[in-house]
Amino acid sequence: MAPSGVKCKFPAWIGVACFLLVLSCGQQGDRNPDKTKTPALATPPVDVPRFQADSAFAFVKQQVEFGPRVPNTRAHVNCAEWLAGKLAGYADTLIVQSFRVRAFDGKVLDSRNIIASFHPDLGNRILLCAHWDTRPFADQDQERRNEPIDGANDGASGVGVLLEVARILAATDPALGVDIVLFDAEDYGQPDDSGFPPMDDSYCLGSQYWAKNPHQRNYIARYGILLDMVGAPQAKFTQEGTSMQYAPSVVEQVWKTAAATGFGDYFIPERTKGIIDDHYYINRLAGIKCIDIIHYDFSSPSNFWTHWHTHEDRLDKIDRNSLRAVGQTLLEVLFREIQAS
Repeated sequence: MAPSGVKCKFPAWIGVACFLLVLSCGQQGDRNPDKTKTPALATPPVDVPRFQADSAFAFVKQQVEFGPRVPNTRAHVNCAEWLAGKLAGYADTLIVQSFRVRAFDGKVLDSRNIIASFHPDLGNRILLCAHWDTRPFADQDQERRNEPIDGANDGASGVGVLLEVARILAATDPALGVDIVLFDAEDYGQPDDSGFPPMDDSYCLGSQYWAKNPHQRNYIARYGILLDMVGAPQAKFTQEGTSMQYAPSVVEQVWKTAAATGFGDYFIPERTKGIIDDHYYINRLAGIKCIDIIHYDFSSPSNFWTHWHTHEDRLDKIDRNSLRAVGQTLLEVLFREIQAS
């Protein structure tokens, strides 16, 4: 640039010659193979199966029709046999882990963790889980507080989604190691007004047992995803604090996948308080990074689903769209793992 107030003068033909020279050099540079940039290869799209929400809903319905799945009851035994039979038809291997645990009220609970494995020979494993039992009392209700609940959302919804995922894995047979664990005795926790001496860790008895006694010696998974109360209409799943404490990278992966799949209205990128659920013991006792996809109710004092531990937790409260949002997100996560491997 010339100093202020000074004009540069030169013959016009010099300017034209310079322009032609620059243009010629640019064209020669474009033809130079040493300087030609190879375009980046586009990532091929992932062929992800479509999650069938009607099928998942049917799985939820069948569980509810057994009645409350409270340990030491006939409904509990019948549902366990049905779940084991279903998963045995889908998975490569099935293990029913029978155990007995003592509840806060002194009762010994005959319990079963149901474990289905796909490609058990593969070492790079992913854990999917939910609890299948139901609350033996409606301690958050105003009436019939000592009667068990149906548990359509609190229990059956997560199991219904995982059964549909299992059906799809059986049909498509991806080269991926997946373990689906249905935990028992999760919801036999001590109510605030039980009248019994306080008991630590009274909830999640099945996951505590499994974490201390895995179905395979030295079992490990790269990460785990727990489903709990995933079927309510317009469900909201926030980034729960315990999940963020132990497995923030898994939370980020799942929530980004949900947003990219079109389910950002369900998976809210907002961090909320931590809770003690099955994933807490999987992290603490088994050393496996595990997150919780669980309904968060901003309007409820407990911040749990508004019908949590009440008799309103019925099949008519289950929404297929919420089941689809969770199930399709899980499939996207799983099948993208295959592409990344």
